[in-house]
Amino acid sequence: MIGRTLHWQDELGHWLELFLDRLGHKARRRMCPFYVSGLIGPGDRKSIQPMARRLALGESDQLHHFIAAGVWDTAPVETELLVQADRLVGGRDAVLVIDDTAIPKKGMHSVGVAAQYASALGKTANCQTLVSLTLARGEVPVMLALRLFLPESWTSNRSWLQRAGVPAEHRISRTKPELALAELDRVIAAGVRFGCVLADAGYGLSASFRQGLTARKLAWAVGIPRHLKVYPADVRMIWPVVKRGRPRKRYIPNVLSKPAEDMLAAARWQTISWRTGTKGKLKARFAAVRVRVADGPPQRIRDKGQQHLPGEEVWLIGEHRMSGEKKYYLANLPAKTDVRTLAATIKARWICEQAHQQLKEELGLDHFEGRSWQGLHRHALMTMIAYAFLQHRRLAAARRKKKNQRPSASANLASRSPRHPRTHRATATAAVPALPKMDVRRVAA
Repeated sequence: MIGRTLHWQDELGHWLELFLDRLGHKARRRMCPFYVSGLIGPGDRKSIQPMARRLALGESDQLHHFIAAGVWDTAPVETELLVQADRLVGGRDAVLVIDDTAIPKKGMHSVGVAAQYASALGKTANCQTLVSLTLARGEVPVMLALRLFLPESWTSNRSWLQRAGVPAEHRISRTKPELALAELDRVIAAGVRFGCVLADAGYGLSASFRQGLTARKLAWAVGIPRHLKVYPADVRMIWPVVKRGRPRKRYIPNVLSKPAEDMLAAARWQTISWRTGTKGKLKARFAAVRVRVADGPPQRIRDKGQQHLPGEEVWLIGEHRMSGEKKYYLANLPAKTDVRTLAATIKARWICEQAHQQLKEELGLDHFEGRSWQGLHRHALMTMIAYAFLQHRRLAAARRKKKNQRPSASANLASRSPRHPRTHRATATAAVPALPKMDVRRVAA
C-alpha cells in the first residue's frame, strides 16, 4: 500500500509541475500539491482544517493562507488547466457542456448565497450557484471552469460585495447565460478544441445566448421550454395588404409562429437508443423538423400584437421518454444531419452531471467553509485540477488495458462496423475505468 501511495503522489507532483510554474512563489508552490493531495485523499470533509490534520501539517494556517488570504492571480493557473484539459480530451469529437451546479449554504454571509433554485435539492433554497463549463470526449469529462453567479440581491448591495472581496469587474449584474458566454470566450482564446456546445433549457431559453453561440461560429444543441415559438422552415416574408389606413412599411411572415410542442404534433417519431447504461440500453422516442426560431426583431403583425420575426433556421427536436416526460431542443447542426446523430449529440450533455457529482462527493467542491470570492474560486480551481489529474490517470489506465488486450480480441472488435455514423463517438463506459481511488494514509495507519 505504501508503495502505491508514494507512486501516485510522485506522479501528482510531476503532473503539477506546469501548474506550479504558474504560481511562482515557493510557498505557493509547496502548498498547492498539499491541497490537491488533501482533496484527492480519503476523509469525509475536504475543508482546510481536516485536510491539514490528515496531511500532518500541524496548524492549518498555511493552507488557509494559500487558498483564502494569499495574494496571487488565479488566471495563469486557470489557463494551464485549459491547456491540460485540451491535451486530455480536446478534439473535434469533444463536446463542451454549459450548465450550473448549486452548493447549499446556511446563513447569508458567504459570497453569492441567496434563495435560488438548487438542482441538488430539487427546490429553491439558500445556496451558491456556480456556472460550469465541462469538456468531454468518449464519456470522460474534465471541468474547465466554475464561476460564481451573483444574484441581484448581491450586485445591488455594495457593502456585501466589498465584505466578500468581489473583484470590481465581477460586481456588475450578469445573467447565467452572459456569464457562460464570457467563460466560453476565455476557453476559445486558450485554444481548447471541441465540436459542439451543449446546454439545458435554462440557457437554451435565452435568444441572446443562442445568437451568441452562432455569432462565434459554433455548433450547438440546447434544451428549450415546450412553449418557445418557432416558424416552419419554409416561412416567407410578404408585403401586408391593408384595406384601410396607412400602408405598411415592413414585411411580415405569411404564417404565425407556434409553440415548439405544437410544431412537432404531426411529426414522425421513432425509438432511438443512444448508449448503454448500467441497466441496459437507454432509449426514447425522437422526432426532428427544420424550423426558424421566432427570435428576430419584434414587430406588430395584424391584430396579434408584437410578434418576433423568423430568425435562424435550425433543427427542432422532441423527446418522449419512457417515463412519459417530454423534452424539446434546438440545434444548429447541418440540415442533412440524421435523427440518430441529433439524439446522440443532445444526450451527450449527461456527462456534466456526473462531473458535478464526483467533484462534490469525491473531491469536496461543496466543502469550502470560507465566505470570500477569492477563497471559493481558488478552492474550486484546486478541485478542478485534482479532477483533471484523476482523469489523466483514468485515461492512462485505459490505454494500458487496451495495449495489453490480445490481438485476436482487437481483430474481432475491428471487424464490427457501426450501424450508423455519429458526430460524437460514445465510448462504452466499461472501456474506461472509474476515477481511481487514492490512499494517503501514513505508515502509522
